[in-house]
Amino acid sequence: MFGAAPPIPLMLVLVRHGETLDNRAGRLLGRSDPPLTSLGRVQARAVAAVLEPERPVAVYTSPLGRAVQTATMIGAACGAEVVVDPRLIEIDYGAWENRPLQEVPRDAAAVASDPSATFPEGESLVDVGQRVVPLFEELLGRDELVVAVTHVTPVKAAVAWALGVGDEIAWRMHLSLASITRLGQRRGRPYLLSFNETSHLRA
Repeated sequence: MFGAAPPIPLMLVLVRHGETLDNRAGRLLGRSDPPLTSLGRVQARAVAAVLEPERPVAVYTSPLGRAVQTATMIGAACGAEVVVDPRLIEIDYGAWENRPLQEVPRDAAAVASDPSATFPEGESLVDVGQRVVPLFEELLGRDELVVAVTHVTPVKAAVAWALGVGDEIAWRMHLSLASITRLGQRRGRPYLLSFNETSHLRA
């Protein structure tokens, strides 16, 4: 009889915040700061219920309210300290902030084809990666389970970093609200354990 395989060490869990009204309306949501909807709060509680048995030692969060609300519920369920880190903030969409998504493709060709291209008066995908990767390296280096509650673009930047691919991959990924993505580290290098887990939301 073969013994059970040792568990994979989960060291960094990335969580996208729950729903806001701007998400529901299909608008670009960067640095604006709407609160969670009632559904968003239900989603945050569902994430907390999944992570509670895993006993993370800390929950890092973007300073934006929707992320802090989500992180606070996770921290309370897990008995973990909540730490605000501004590097986890969402991309700055600049002049495109709050635009309906259906209006964006008419103007987005340059941004979609070049990850170093900035949104008008805002940031680029490369900017986000340069901001968040040092934090993710730091958290993975702790060699213990940590949660980071953030937004769609920082999570995609983390996945690109873990896979060793360019930031333009962000436009080829869909990341759901209140989803879970997991990274590990082996021989000093990050790797992707899971992406866009949503089974906890189906109920």
